[in-house]
Amino acid sequence: MTARILIIEDDEAILKFLRRGLAYEGYQVDTATDGQSGLALARDNPPDLVVLDLMLPGIDGLEVCRRLRAGGPVPILILTAKDTVSDRIQGLDMGADDYMVKPFNLDELLARIRALLRRAQPSRPQVLRFADLSLDTGTRQAARGDRVISLTAKEYELLELFLRHPRQVLTRDMIFDRVWGYDFGGESNIIEVYIRYLRQKLEAEGESRLIHTVRGMGYVLREES
Repeated sequence: MTARILIIEDDEAILKFLRRGLAYEGYQVDTATDGQSGLALARDNPPDLVVLDLMLPGIDGLEVCRRLRAGGPVPILILTAKDTVSDRIQGLDMGADDYMVKPFNLDELLARIRALLRRAQPSRPQVLRFADLSLDTGTRQAARGDRVISLTAKEYELLELFLRHPRQVLTRDMIFDRVWGYDFGGESNIIEVYIRYLRQKLEAEGESRLIHTVRGMGYVLREES
């Protein structure tokens, strides 16, 4: 089935360029030039993905993003001229799944859209296991032995990535790409923060460490040697 993409962008030239490029790739495309009409379109004709500009007349893009996210799990790709780390963090905190800065390359945008749509497709639930650690992809709940561990959305995605690649060193770039879906560069310690969160939860009752730091390379899920 053809994916429906909603573009909310007030620059007519960019809107026309995006509409033409996405339609050429076979997507159904809806467009809006302000936040209010974009939200109305999303409500009346739910899209499979939203491409959202931040600088919009009326309701700004961050508020649109927040309301879209409150309405459901639709993937949101922010498109903006703002390029500071704080701007990116703000957009992602509001619920965006990815972030591209203008001017952008259309082929890269299309690749990111394909990745977000793939990620949004439901897969059959399974239980991933390593040592005494398990993760149920249906309930999104982890456990060490019989001890149940509740996870935030990002903690879950990070742990799932490790469990799908046991004993394999995951680089920072790979983790950024798979979990955050964009390049945060070397400007943030967000990976270290989430690794610390996961370790605290996985080792809360004195269990052995499973996520190890490989200095200068990344992180690995393995038993203690």
